[in-house]
Amino acid sequence: MITVKRFNNNSPAWDNFVSSANNGTLFHSRQFLNYHHKGRFNDHSLEFYKKGKLVGVFPAAIIETENRRILVSHPGASVGSFVVPVGLAFADALEMVEQLIEYSKRENINGIKLTQPPTIYSKRLSHYIDFALQKNGFQYAKREISSILFLEKSIDENLTKFKSTHRTAVRKAEKSGVIVKQTDDFATFYEILEKNLSIRHDVKPTHTLDELLYLKEIFPDKINLFGAYIKEKMVAGVVNFITTENAVLAFYISHDKVYQDVRPINLLFYKIFEWAIQKKYSVFDFGIFTVNEEPNLGLARFKENFGASGQYRDTLEIKL
Repeated sequence: MITVKRFNNNSPAWDNFVSSANNGTLFHSRQFLNYHHKGRFNDHSLEFYKKGKLVGVFPAAIIETENRRILVSHPGASVGSFVVPVGLAFADALEMVEQLIEYSKRENINGIKLTQPPTIYSKRLSHYIDFALQKNGFQYAKREISSILFLEKSIDENLTKFKSTHRTAVRKAEKSGVIVKQTDDFATFYEILEKNLSIRHDVKPTHTLDELLYLKEIFPDKINLFGAYIKEKMVAGVVNFITTENAVLAFYISHDKVYQDVRPINLLFYKIFEWAIQKKYSVFDFGIFTVNEEPNLGLARFKENFGASGQYRDTLEIKL
C-alpha cells in the first residue's frame, strides 16, 4: 500500500530521488523550490512511500482564493506534478493519484491543480500518471504547446533542419560582426529583457534580477547566459536552464529591437545548439508559444524554422 506524508524540510531524500527519477527536473528539486523567500508560498509538498521506500514526490503549495484551498503543483515552477521512478508500475500510478485525492480531502483541500512536464523530460516515455489522473476525475485546465528541437550529433546536421531564411539570417549576423559568447553580465541582459516585455506585453520578467542572480549562484552549472554582441555591446541574449541531464530550456529570450535587422537571435541559437551538442544534450526546449491556449503564430513559425516541433505542456485540475 502507498502512503502519503507531508514533506519535512529536514528530509534529505527528496533531491536524491528527483535526480534519479524518470521525470525529475531542475524545477522539482528542493534547491530550486526553496529559493523563493519564506512566506511567498504556503508549501505543502508531499512524499509517497511504499513499504517504507520513497516512490514519488509531489512539489506543491496551498493557494487560498474565494474561500477555497487549492493544492497547486507548483506555483513557483514552470512544471510540477508527480516525480516517479523509471520503473513505475501502472498499479502504483493509480494508487498514487488515489492517495493524493484522499489525502487532500482529509486536509480540507477543495481542489488540486498541476502542470505535467513535457514528455521529453522523461528518461522513459510513460503516460501512466496521465491516465491515472484522468481515471480519477482530473480534467484539462489548459494545454499549452512548447517548441521542442531534437539535437543531432553535429551542428551541421542541425543546420540542415533550418529553413533557408534562418540559414541566411545566421550568415547575415556573422557578416554584420555579431559575436556570441557566454557571459555573466545578467544585469545588461535584464535591461534588454525588462524593456522588451514592458513594450510588447506590459509585463515584468518572472524573476527579479536579484532572484536570477541568486539562482545562478546556487546552480552555477545549470543556468547560463549566452549574449550576442556588436562591438562589445550586448544586443541580444538567451538564459538557459539545464532542466535534466538531456534537456536544455530557453527560459528567457530577448533582443534590442534597434539591432533586429542584423539577426542576432538566429546566430545566438545556432551557437547555443553547437554548445549543447558538444555537451551531449539531446533536446532543446524553446518554451511555450501559447498563453492560455492562444498561439503566437509568428513565434511558432520562428521556432519551427530552426526545425522545432510541438509538445504539450498540460495543466490538469480536479474539484473536490
